[in-house]
Amino acid sequence: MKGWYVGDRALVWGKRTYIMGILNITPDSFSDGGDFFNPASAVAHALEMVAAGVDVIDIGGESTRPGASEVPISAELARVLPVIEGIRQQSQIPISIDTTHAVVARAAVEAGANIVNDVSGGQADPEMFATVAALGVPYILMHRRGTPATMQQLTDYEDLIGDLLRYFQEQTQRAVASGILPEHLMIDPGIGFAKTTPQNLTLLRELRQFHSLGYPLLLGPSRKRFIGDILNLPNPKDRVWGTAAVCCHAIAQGVEMVRVHDVAAMVQVCRMADVLWRSP
Repeated sequence: MKGWYVGDRALVWGKRTYIMGILNITPDSFSDGGDFFNPASAVAHALEMVAAGVDVIDIGGESTRPGASEVPISAELARVLPVIEGIRQQSQIPISIDTTHAVVARAAVEAGANIVNDVSGGQADPEMFATVAALGVPYILMHRRGTPATMQQLTDYEDLIGDLLRYFQEQTQRAVASGILPEHLMIDPGIGFAKTTPQNLTLLRELRQFHSLGYPLLLGPSRKRFIGDILNLPNPKDRVWGTAAVCCHAIAQGVEMVRVHDVAAMVQVCRMADVLWRSP
């Protein structure tokens, strides 16, 4: 069976939907910026997610929301490393480091992280693929155009799904050529990143096409703007049930992992959806 053996558990693709819980160590993330900026509160929240049934905790020290500015690598490291170390003192839950910087990826793995989650898909740092290969850890390769500051001006696709499929073919080939094991790769089509609300809906309706690439799929719809646009909910924290609907659809389309803020609710949603849509 295909899967990853990370932290204190095995993630076996196709068995059930896995829950990645979001832990933003930032003052300016779109939904929860500042909520867990203090390391002690971040560690406490991580342990709450563990108790709620999370499978992976995704820790990020730089906001990737539209319009966000870059932060110095030194600041990113100062944010994430104490939290990883604090969690590791109390739990062996799998941890992914949400970063576009190879230096941060290496330091985070050395501190106890198990997975690298790169929203730039290896485009932001030319050293990322080689670093991940040397570390020997799983790698999540996402689609994004530009940077957080520019991505929402880069939504002119000739063929959205075709363009994304070609991107993943090229980037996964580059990753494997750099030494990353194919079985360590997961792809994320990057919902909300350089995509309009209509494009996000097209992407969701065509998720099954990405299975042709042969890699497990992650989807990160949690509290995203397109849900707010459709439901007229300007406050991201009010979008939990819209997120639940998207997670159900993603499971019906064969997505292996969902990245969410509201772990306790989404664990229940995904367990029920698994019974309905996954083969027993």
